[in-house]
Amino acid sequence: MRSRPLLVVGSLVALLAILAAVFIVSFRHPMGPQAASGRTLLVVGAENEYASVLSQIGGRYVHAVGIMSNPNTDPHTFEASTVDASQVAGAAIIVQNGLGYDGFMQSLEAASPSPRRIVLTVADIVGAKSTTPNPHLWYRPGTMRAVAGRIAEALIQRDPAHKSYFLQRLTAFDRSLKPWQQALQQLKAVASGTRVAVVEPVADYLLQAAGLDIATPWTFQAAIMNGEDPSPQDVATVEGLLKQRQVAVLVYNFQAVEPTTEALLTLAKQHGIPVVGVYETMPRGFDYQRWMLAETRALRQAIVQHKSEVLVP
Repeated sequence: MRSRPLLVVGSLVALLAILAAVFIVSFRHPMGPQAASGRTLLVVGAENEYASVLSQIGGRYVHAVGIMSNPNTDPHTFEASTVDASQVAGAAIIVQNGLGYDGFMQSLEAASPSPRRIVLTVADIVGAKSTTPNPHLWYRPGTMRAVAGRIAEALIQRDPAHKSYFLQRLTAFDRSLKPWQQALQQLKAVASGTRVAVVEPVADYLLQAAGLDIATPWTFQAAIMNGEDPSPQDVATVEGLLKQRQVAVLVYNFQAVEPTTEALLTLAKQHGIPVVGVYETMPRGFDYQRWMLAETRALRQAIVQHKSEVLVP
């Protein structure tokens, strides 16, 4: 499925290289998943938005790494490397999305089993069923608050001496989400019920939280997400939304533009429909909450001021 990257180990050589990296990490860190100083924990987010929250809660007592962290590449074609394997092998805490989106993590974790490693799966934290069709859980407004709480618990479990520090940073993180929450409510107040078109369900949770009406058929969104050709009927429906100006904005995945979506972008421009590019991987220069705030403001600008907006990664 296109929006659910898998670990690709193309040969026995690649597999042996990953296992070798795991061995090296184990040899260099006989005391367990800690940095050489013995004072910081290596913590890993399968996606860099989760690494951002790990870093914000752990502060000076963690070294946070994001496995998928390049907003200029298509996350659907991601392949794990030996460096990724070594980071997973040395991690004290891992946060992964689940729902098949980052299934490569299970392979990496299985290659370096550790009874002390704490693995947090976001889908489990927010109660998403295995049949949940949209895996982009970080766009749900309540997701990261719940994830941050579980991260704090995990950090306290691994480093109880700094419990008060982690709880203080959790409180600060919760407070830092308020500008985004306010922006969502402001967007909802001025645009609730506004019809929008999307090419993939990347930001659907955010759009729904703002009260926007997603006019694109789900079958079209799912086909594009999974790397399949949408039906001619669905293509005609989405094209009609743009040609007849039945939507206020087109939201597209900036990291996975292909011929079908390129054609929709062209149509939107031809018919004066503003476009907003969204990401699956957090752009550089942002933390999680400022990223979500920027995308929410971009949506408002597109709907209210009729201006296109794409964040620069």
